[in-house]
Amino acid sequence: MTQLLLLIVALLVLGHAPPGRTEFKRCWKGQGACRTYCTKQESFMHLCPDASLCCLSYFFQPTRLPKPEDE
Repeated sequence: MTQLLLLIVALLVLGHAPPGRTEFKRCWKGQGACRTYCTKQESFMHLCPDASLCCLSYFFQPTRLPKPEDE
């Protein structure tokens, strides 16, 4: 029983990530975050240097210019 408890404690300690590793890399002039998946309130804009998605909040997305009409 003590070995099982020791194993559980060891796994919990080894599985703990330090706070610095959990922060996301920034992209899009500091407005976005490089992530594997974007949240519901975010949209994918382009790829980050590490091939992850640059997730940008809908609030910070640039406005798209309307397409010119064909003459």
